[in-house]
Amino acid sequence: MKKLAQAVALAGMGALLLNACSRDEQKAGADSAPQAGQSAPAISPPPAQADADVSAAFRTFLDENYAVDMARHPMSASYRGIKINNDKWDPDSEAYYDEERAILEARLKQIAEFDRAALTPAQQLSYDLYKLDLQRQIASDDFRHHLFVIQQYRGPHTQVASNLINIHTVKSVKDAEDYIGRLNNVGTWFDEVIEQMEIREAQNLLLADWQYPPMVQASRNIISGVPFDASGEDATLWADFQSKVAALEIDDAERQRLLDAARTALVDVVKPAYEKLIVAIEAQAAKASGDDGVWKFDNGDAFYAERLRWFTTTDLSADEVHDIGLREVARIHKAMNAIKDAVGFDGTLVDFFEYMRTDKQFYYPNTDEGRADYLAEATRLIDVMREHIPEQFGLIPKAELVVKRVEPFREQSAGKAFYNGPPADGSRPGIYYANLYNMMDMPKYQMEALAYHEGIPGHHMQRAISVELKDIPEFQKYASFTAYTEGWGLYTEQLPKEMGFYQDPYSDFGRLAMELWRACRLVVDTGIHSKRWTREQAIDYLLENTPNSPGDSTKAIERYIAMPGQATAYLIGKLKIVELREKAREALGDDFDIRAFHDEVLKDGPVPLSILEQKIDALIERGGKA
Repeated sequence: MKKLAQAVALAGMGALLLNACSRDEQKAGADSAPQAGQSAPAISPPPAQADADVSAAFRTFLDENYAVDMARHPMSASYRGIKINNDKWDPDSEAYYDEERAILEARLKQIAEFDRAALTPAQQLSYDLYKLDLQRQIASDDFRHHLFVIQQYRGPHTQVASNLINIHTVKSVKDAEDYIGRLNNVGTWFDEVIEQMEIREAQNLLLADWQYPPMVQASRNIISGVPFDASGEDATLWADFQSKVAALEIDDAERQRLLDAARTALVDVVKPAYEKLIVAIEAQAAKASGDDGVWKFDNGDAFYAERLRWFTTTDLSADEVHDIGLREVARIHKAMNAIKDAVGFDGTLVDFFEYMRTDKQFYYPNTDEGRADYLAEATRLIDVMREHIPEQFGLIPKAELVVKRVEPFREQSAGKAFYNGPPADGSRPGIYYANLYNMMDMPKYQMEALAYHEGIPGHHMQRAISVELKDIPEFQKYASFTAYTEGWGLYTEQLPKEMGFYQDPYSDFGRLAMELWRACRLVVDTGIHSKRWTREQAIDYLLENTPNSPGDSTKAIERYIAMPGQATAYLIGKLKIVELREKAREALGDDFDIRAFHDEVLKDGPVPLSILEQKIDALIERGGKA
């Protein structure tokens, strides 16, 4: 009870704010928000006389909770441009997780005290999203130790460098001191991570044996170079800190003080912490099996069902997701056959896949010059698309977008491409990262679709617009509904086709290849985690059904094993967005405006698919007016 009372105090205003609501009204609104996969409650009309006290109290409740969350999650705060506890990492201790759950449960009780019907329609949406998010996080915590605290694609071993280099800005001496503080706190963080690894080992919740060596290699990459050794080249972190401090307008003595402190932290704290983590990883690797899917865990099927609900925001079963994938693969293969015939290729679709996979005309050289050419062309594609955005959107982000190569220290284990969004203050641009470690994994014919997905009109449009929205609570701008976010990214691969892009038939084939990739994900993710496919079976499925390279296919399957369920969100979300667009087009006829549709999708931040459908139904009821 003491812990719960502390959590209630942390969670925000508590009971004092809630006195504005009558007890009968509070109870009436308690069960109104949907679980993932269920229909969301209809947004009620505003009351005849708006209750300003309830509305103000609710907004304060959300804002104060958000402030608490940023203090408790300093890495998220840094990502969003908020410098609070800027010298710390997010804890990974069991006590911290217990406290986090108590806070979530306290907030769920608190939000039920508000009369939802007394809120404005926009606040009703915020209410539903916030309550749903609390419920989802609690459901996820039921499988706390099934979630990997570290895996080869993401984890503290790479987050130290990627966050400090890409997220931690240094505009002042205080920022530099916070950077040094984070270096000095790496040891404490890694001790907590090792404790979490030990908890999972005791419950036989281990990664597959092949997942450990890449983590060891990535960790060693971080502590290679000066000042960790005398190799002659600066280590990634040391080079980054020196560069950032060099840009500060300070005197030489102050600069040297900061450099000396950082060097000491790197040698005395960071290196021993990484060495200790490597020992723990290697020790656990010796005990791991070669089984890949989460079916191997106790309650593995229930855990995977929760992951599917989390990522798709539906109640689709593993079998249903698998079957959707098989149907979509067949549909896309048919469209690909048409392109194969149109370009005059003599052979089967499998033969065409091999041709696209191996012919050198489709790839940049695996050289620094080839990589520079790839980045330049990706930038050009985005610049051309940017000129056409007003034809499709009323909402246009202000934030800049840059294309960067994934850094060498993590490129061997990182995914094919990904995006980092900008903070609201504009201190960083949005970044489209392309993994150019092996250029044979990055064909030219997929460049258009990839640039549109990660950049414009894809993730950059959606996420930059979201953080720039002025009239929604902060939590709502950053809500995690993967089917919406990644569904949008995949939808925006198709949208340029409808706008007249992909004029080269091979590029259009690349668009289909990217969609096929997501359809195959439905098959292999469920195959691995529900149907007990091996890693090799899943890789073979991709090689037989897509034009992607062996390296690309292998890395993809290894990602799906590390992040069960996540890969299913893309196509499930895209299919729903297209369905809703065509529903609106049919219902509105000549009144349908594609810009109004896109703005409606984007204007409230990320939402689950059930609430997205409600929003489009409301657009239809308004006669298509945004």
